[in-house]
Amino acid sequence: MLKKMNLPNKITMSRIFLSIFIIVLLLFPIDAMGIVMPKIFVNETIVVDIKYIIAGVLFIVASLTDFLDGYIARKYNLITDFGKMIDAIADKILVNPILIILAASGFISPIIPVIIIARDSVVNSIKMIAGSKGQVVAAIKMGKLKTASLMVGITLTLFYNLPFELYNLKISDALLIIACVLSIISAAQYYSMNKKIIFEDSKSE
Repeated sequence: MLKKMNLPNKITMSRIFLSIFIIVLLLFPIDAMGIVMPKIFVNETIVVDIKYIIAGVLFIVASLTDFLDGYIARKYNLITDFGKMIDAIADKILVNPILIILAASGFISPIIPVIIIARDSVVNSIKMIAGSKGQVVAAIKMGKLKTASLMVGITLTLFYNLPFELYNLKISDALLIIACVLSIISAAQYYSMNKKIIFEDSKSE
């Protein structure tokens, strides 16, 4: 199957595989298996589990593939319907499970994945309704800003908010809160811009 894919789609698939590896790495019961993972003692209050650092590095690589596949597809006119579909799926597999894991591990508030996932559900529903009526919902600037804040916020969280944590600057938390606010605003914008399409049938009856 991979042999039949163009380069952007192969890059997107690599993001899915990387995402699955990150999820397994974070969920694998290393301690229960008797495997001792090295820990870095930054100071008296900050003890870094190396598996989160590894996950953070892999998350950066996976995030870069999100930019790379789209860039190559647009530059060389390799955009396909399959590519659009798998890219959206890859983004969700990369971000949503990691947010849930970070919340379950106590790194972030559970409200963050709730807001992000709920927003994505609303926006995806709007896009699905529009698509069923032959309309295309374009990405908006607020959504792109949300994604940027979210990706950097997750990365910093996986890196224990270092080096900012040494100065008691909660930059990772601030970025994730900004991402949540932008999520709500962008969802409202998507709804406002497409409400005529959403209620088109009910108005015509």
